[in-house]
Amino acid sequence: MKTIAALQAAVTAAPFDGEPSDAELDAIETEMPAILADIVLLDAQIMTIDRTPTELDERRIRRARRRVLAARRDLANLTTAATDATVSGGAA
Repeated sequence: MKTIAALQAAVTAAPFDGEPSDAELDAIETEMPAILADIVLLDAQIMTIDRTPTELDERRIRRARRRVLAARRDLANLTTAATDATVSGGAA
């Protein structure tokens, strides 16, 4: 019977040091506004789980949803702009 430890070297080519790479940290930093907007939306939704939402709760949730959409739009536009800047070509 083969053990997992014996097969581990064949599966993992490089040892994992547990720290994110610089590229991963940059990606997290770029996505941070969208992540924070998602957190605000979740907080607003969690507050209304066990009760009927008030007018203020509904406004807070709508505002948080708009913030999430705006953050995702900005992230998509940033990603598209970066892709367009690195890709060259077009009609001759």
